[in-house]
Amino acid sequence: MKNEFLLAVTQLAAERNLPKEVVFKAVEQALQSTYRKDSFLGKHDFTVTIVPTSGDIKFYARKTVVESVNDPFREISLDEARRIKEDAELGEVITLEINNPPGAGRIVAQTAKQIVIQRLREAEQEFISGEFASREGEILSGVVSRIEPRQIVVDLGKVEGILPPAEQVRTEHYRVGQRLRFYLLEVNQTNKGPQLILSRTHPNLVRRLFELEIPEISNGAVEIKGIARDPGSRSKVAVAERQEGVDPVGSCIGLRGVRIQNIVNELQGEKIDVIRWHPDPRVFVANALSPARVSRVEPDLEEGSALV
Repeated sequence: MKNEFLLAVTQLAAERNLPKEVVFKAVEQALQSTYRKDSFLGKHDFTVTIVPTSGDIKFYARKTVVESVNDPFREISLDEARRIKEDAELGEVITLEINNPPGAGRIVAQTAKQIVIQRLREAEQEFISGEFASREGEILSGVVSRIEPRQIVVDLGKVEGILPPAEQVRTEHYRVGQRLRFYLLEVNQTNKGPQLILSRTHPNLVRRLFELEIPEISNGAVEIKGIARDPGSRSKVAVAERQEGVDPVGSCIGLRGVRIQNIVNELQGEKIDVIRWHPDPRVFVANALSPARVSRVEPDLEEGSALV
């Protein structure tokens, strides 16, 4: 029975892409919830622990050290406590193992399946929330699994993500089975569990793609100073060197345009202009309008605009 139990836990962990420790914890909580209804164990302040190596189920009762015992299920005398722990003091909580509690085997066999499933679902949601909450602002690779009237559902492996209409590029045509990269906009907590909101329109999608494709950006030799994007049409990316002798624009474009073409392909043909940043707004605006020849730039710094 123990081997079967361990095998079942291992299988559950694999099916749900969860660490075995998370599954053990969920099953322990389910068992503890069930044991509280038992006429004997329910009188104790107890915990349930599963030994991962053997599958043994251990029961531990917490008892408070008192001078006079009124509730033997939750209290223990000082003399008895000191036989277990020499330096025990009044008011201290002692943990004792409950050996072979009556009805334990019966309860294990009858543990409600739906409680275990519910605990596993909660553990799965907590695990996903913890894993993806720290990844907001990153790029995730996924496959379009369903196209619904109000959203597109994306399979991200362990969990599904949502691509709302506002985050879809109007010129892109999505199809089931299509693999794309998405920007993880936010992780929302809902009654049904964590909901991952994805984006294909966010300017930082372009930033993350540049960081992935261009080593000079990922190692800090080139810095992205700003991005302006009209999703599906054109993006302009301003770059500057942080290391002497590095050509920031050439590094982003790559030999024969290979690097920038990889990003263009991921964005399904969106045009990308890479511009050399300059601290003088006149020079910077002129660079941004290249190959047009600019004769004069009159910047209005308060309005954030320029007359060219």
